[in-house]
Amino acid sequence: LQEAIKRIEQEKDERIKWIFLIVVLLFLIIFFKIVYVQVFSYDKLSSLSDDLWSRELPISASRGKILDRNGVVLADNITITSLIIIPNQVKDAEKVSKVLSEILGTSYENMYAHVTKKTSIERVHPEGRNLSFEIADKINSYSFDGVYLVKESKRYYPNKNMLSHVLGYTGVDNQGLSGIELLYDEYLTGEDGAIKYYSDAKGNKLDMAEVYREPEAGLDIMLTVDYDIQVSVERELDNIVKSFSPDHALAVAMDPNTGEILAMSSRPDFDPNNYKKYNSQTLNRNLPIWMTYEPGSTFKIITTASAVEEGVVNLEKDTFYDSGSVTVSGAKLRCWKAGGHGHQTMLEVFENSCNPGFVKMGFSLGKEKLFSYLDLFGFGDKTGIDLNGEGKGIIFDVGDVKDLELATTSFGQGVSVTPLQQITAVSSIVNGGNLY
Repeated sequence: LQEAIKRIEQEKDERIKWIFLIVVLLFLIIFFKIVYVQVFSYDKLSSLSDDLWSRELPISASRGKILDRNGVVLADNITITSLIIIPNQVKDAEKVSKVLSEILGTSYENMYAHVTKKTSIERVHPEGRNLSFEIADKINSYSFDGVYLVKESKRYYPNKNMLSHVLGYTGVDNQGLSGIELLYDEYLTGEDGAIKYYSDAKGNKLDMAEVYREPEAGLDIMLTVDYDIQVSVERELDNIVKSFSPDHALAVAMDPNTGEILAMSSRPDFDPNNYKKYNSQTLNRNLPIWMTYEPGSTFKIITTASAVEEGVVNLEKDTFYDSGSVTVSGAKLRCWKAGGHGHQTMLEVFENSCNPGFVKMGFSLGKEKLFSYLDLFGFGDKTGIDLNGEGKGIIFDVGDVKDLELATTSFGQGVSVTPLQQITAVSSIVNGGNLY
């Protein structure tokens, strides 16, 4: 019996030892796990928990301003108020929906859908955007849980229609949709801020300190445009439209010594503050860079410069007799003056814009030379201006050019150019040969 008792006690001691070892082992495992969590996984787990508890009320950043060459503001920002709802914090969805629908002038069903939407944050759009101070005060007076008014930045164009196609416009989310606003959107767009707060799993706001992250405005952009010249251009275009009611009108002012655009505008134009009121053709057609047209007599500047450069004509010594027309490949090409200009120097041919004289000048150059100069002057290709929608124009392929095409091209008919191409080419003649 004593031996049996002794054996039982030994087995008991053995079990106690094993239990002790297991407990110690479990304790060590727990200890090392705690150390691992607190030391090695702290940042990751803290970030995950922060994502679970934290919510953010967005604060939109201001876009960078667009300025003229002297710092005059052409595109600015104004502060507006927008409505945001956190559905999980709303205690009485029916009452909130009823009150907000009456204040915003929308249906109860529409507002109820916003208030009860299964999302962490619901931006009420479009009814809750760009709220007036009176409406914002009404909403704020109810102090509804889960209903927030946040400040946002909205694009504002102080000069309305002026330079509209160049500046472009922005959408409801302040993103650039055309013009400079679109092309430089990544620079003009700032970094949004937010007010961070904490809530439990049900969305109830916790009594913890809020964190404010300040929005960062986008970069300002300075154009080559001169405000005073632009104002003059806009005024004269308005006078043209008032006096003659044309289908369209346009103007471009360029510094020939740099290629800088000092002013650019066209009609019809639009107010970028209210771009939704206009059709897509009016919004998207920036005529000075998009429209192609037959340049006519303005193209004679190019033909003359090419002929003088190649030395095939001496403007003061060479002469030409204009009978009023010239026949090329069976087609009679007339001068604008009935009966012609008679005997002229080539300089007078240029002064009188005499078509037959330019036909002679074109044939003196030959098609290969003339069309090589058209290429050098930039015709048939984009200038590379930093605006969207630029056209290329239409120039004959030199292999398809016969005598008649050579003749008509020499005085600017049968080809197609953009206004920007034409003013750029002529500027290169004015400045001594630099095509910008």
